[in-house]
Amino acid sequence: MLAGLIFTTEDADDRPGTLAGTLPFGGLTLVEFQARLLAAAGATQIILVVSRMTPELLGVIGRIGRRGGSVDAVRTAQEAVAKLHPLARVLIVADGVVTSGDIIQSLASAGHDTLVICDPDDHRYERVSAKAAWAGLALLECKRVSEVAAMPRDYNFQSTLLRVAAQAGAEQVRLDPHDAPKHAIERSADALIRRGTSTVAALVAKPVRWAERFLLAPLVRFALPPLMARLVSTLAPLAIGGALSIGAVAAIWAKHPVIGLLLAALALVSVSIAAALGWIREESRIATIATHARSGIVACVALAVGIRADPVAGTALAGALVVAGALLERAALPALLRRWWASPTAYLVILLPLVLVGWPLVGLAVAALYGAGTLAAAIEAFRQKP
Repeated sequence: MLAGLIFTTEDADDRPGTLAGTLPFGGLTLVEFQARLLAAAGATQIILVVSRMTPELLGVIGRIGRRGGSVDAVRTAQEAVAKLHPLARVLIVADGVVTSGDIIQSLASAGHDTLVICDPDDHRYERVSAKAAWAGLALLECKRVSEVAAMPRDYNFQSTLLRVAAQAGAEQVRLDPHDAPKHAIERSADALIRRGTSTVAALVAKPVRWAERFLLAPLVRFALPPLMARLVSTLAPLAIGGALSIGAVAAIWAKHPVIGLLLAALALVSVSIAAALGWIREESRIATIATHARSGIVACVALAVGIRADPVAGTALAGALVVAGALLERAALPALLRRWWASPTAYLVILLPLVLVGWPLVGLAVAALYGAGTLAAAIEAFRQKP
């Protein structure tokens, strides 16, 4: 069992009376960002070590809890031990740590007690030795927390836990220089705002299927930071995507299929941005609508292309593509996905060049065959799943 222990006890440097962990960070709060990283690494229980309860912190706890899993707030090591399973491995996140999912994932895969260390030049990092400082991340057995709980209550929980782990011989792993720019300890509201949007945008899950991963996701990640910094509503890109999709169908119907497919591609990007914003901001209903809208946009465009190309053969081919694509989206469980599998974006990528050279029926046929082949693979993968 993997648990997470997040410290949020210090006040912000530039906002006295406000816990640094409750400062805004890319549309979330810093503690919510940290909890998401731990949950993505497999933590099923999140424990917040707090110095006091505030209204902002109560709201944070409620939002973390709504994402599933267990979340508790404690003040002392004794209370933390009472919440933790005795056999749990505990991911420790120090107060104010900003880091990346890759660093957390790498730490979570360690097989024994591990401290992440860095150069001791920055005063914000707590020294472990003369030549190393603690980078604010650790993976420890629950018994290390129990050892701290056996000590006097007036000891600083975070510092004492670090000392106990170091004295117990925890492996010290130096932070990779390539990861250093993505890692810091920040307790300033301005510094967190500067880091927040780009860091949280990187949290958006990378799609598995090739078209979304290599064509769509980079555009979404590029667009997210400025949109989040300007507090653009999640509904705005969803509405723009809807308008573009209507324009795409109209253009195809007016015998301008290439323009229509290009508008459809822009619509896919727009609704994908809406889905990512909804995921980040906990607007699950909008995120779900935007995710399903991608399939709907491609289905409408394919039907329009088929009907305008040939009312009989084109409609049949487009219908076959829509049916195969719809069944595939139902059968494509996240655990079964493969890189080469078809997707709504892939169908559009196939259609565009073949329509451009005047072969719309060939494009529909190839896309339908690709969808049908992927559907067969998905069914076979589901049958073989233990």
